[in-house]
Amino acid sequence: MNRLAIETSTEQLSVAVSARGQVWAHQGPGGAQASAGLLAAVHQVLAQADLALNDIGVIAMGRGPGSFTGLRTACSVSQGLAFGLGVGILPIDTLLALAEEGRHLCAAGGSETKPGSAMAGIERFYAVIDARMGQLYTAAYEHRAGLWHTLQAPAVQNPADCALPLAWTGQPVWAVGLAQGLLPDLGGAALTWVPAHPTASALLRLADQAQAEGAEVPPALALPLYLRDKVAQTSAERALAKAHSAPT
Repeated sequence: MNRLAIETSTEQLSVAVSARGQVWAHQGPGGAQASAGLLAAVHQVLAQADLALNDIGVIAMGRGPGSFTGLRTACSVSQGLAFGLGVGILPIDTLLALAEEGRHLCAAGGSETKPGSAMAGIERFYAVIDARMGQLYTAAYEHRAGLWHTLQAPAVQNPADCALPLAWTGQPVWAVGLAQGLLPDLGGAALTWVPAHPTASALLRLADQAQAEGAEVPPALALPLYLRDKVAQTSAERALAKAHSAPT
């Protein structure tokens, strides 16, 4: 089955297509620019794969958490395309896509000392995204026996409240994302950082497991994952936070 994947939850726009055992991918500016460039990126990747839109059998969508504008863009475009094509959507957690991208980068690097390698093929990934407003989006996953398992579901947290699963105590862990400077010391855990964005290619690698677990839904049911209702601070709140962070 030919698949299209769309991921715009962060400051990177990512689109990918899988067909005939190959993957074609495009990365570009996301955030506020995602709505302007997403459809053009979809058509560009389809052209590279020598496919038409009606060749697509399912759409994988990064559902969040992440940028409010980015999530709305991915959702609306995925729904519009899926309705028109008469296909389903695979809404996949952005933090899981981030963990999968970290795993892929580690495997491509061929490190002989990668965390988790000594524990019967179990790899542990703590996925972290800057949620703005002084908070983080976090989740904890294990990759074992070729499948992903969620140990901590996606959550929005203050940095001081972040903690690894108790089952990981004393075990090596990959931390994946671009928020290393915001994450405090987690009880002295031996974290190895992998700088990465969630990507559409990662969504495609997750698609088989998602479909096997029954994650495919009709377009109307493919909704963003919002972890908080408030998406921005007021001017007064920003000024107060700046005053509190100023050196005394």
